[in-house]
Amino acid sequence: MKDGARARDLDALRAEVRRGRIPAHVAIVMDGNGRWAEARGLPRVAGHREGSESVRAVTREARKLGLSALTLYAFSAQNWLRPRDEVGALMDLLREYLLSERAELCDNQIRLEAAGDLARLPSRVREPLAELRGVTAGRPARMVLTLALSYGSREEIVHAARSLASDVAAGRLAAEAIDEEELGRRLWTAGLPDPDLVIRTGGERRLSNYLLWQAAYAELLFVDTPWPEFREIGLLSALRDFQRRERRFGKTSAQVAAEHG
Repeated sequence: MKDGARARDLDALRAEVRRGRIPAHVAIVMDGNGRWAEARGLPRVAGHREGSESVRAVTREARKLGLSALTLYAFSAQNWLRPRDEVGALMDLLREYLLSERAELCDNQIRLEAAGDLARLPSRVREPLAELRGVTAGRPARMVLTLALSYGSREEIVHAARSLASDVAAGRLAAEAIDEEELGRRLWTAGLPDPDLVIRTGGERRLSNYLLWQAAYAELLFVDTPWPEFREIGLLSALRDFQRRERRFGKTSAQVAAEHG
């Protein structure tokens, strides 16, 4: 009975969200895996494994709702500082995901991309990542799933600045030609639209070096739900919150109302 009631509530929420505006790009900081596990007396890796189920559930739901892009903060540049056994377990889980999701992504017309300092990833992750990116790139795509791996936004901006400086020094680019668009082309997320909504699960209230340039006008939502419990209902609830907000981009409410009136 409880499962039936939950399914009806989920269907009702899904129908409500479908009637509103769906953001083109949602980015998520998937936080709370380790704390979720520790609260249950489990090893932290158990939380990461349960969190991988949320990745599958949220990706499927995003695709069904018609999002163009979903970007997940899977492993930060700073996560390399974690205990070696936890980092190794995370890399194993990532490899497992990449090897198991090929049919799921292809059947649902999802293209896989990655953003970050990918050269730092171990070969057991880089190789299946490259293979799956190649396979999905060659098929029609209705949504782009980007995994932010070994990613840090400050590191990304430094990388872009070095690229610009190199081109200016070589005479390939005039300094006065540098603008937001030119810098954007050097970012690891080049080709993706800026996120409309950035969600962080797990109760923390910060971006933690995630999409600092790209999220300049994003709506921010911080939720207490840990990532392993987020699932479809978490995404739908976040989108309903997004739909109730007014996005002005520097304009007044009256201007926005006139444009949509």
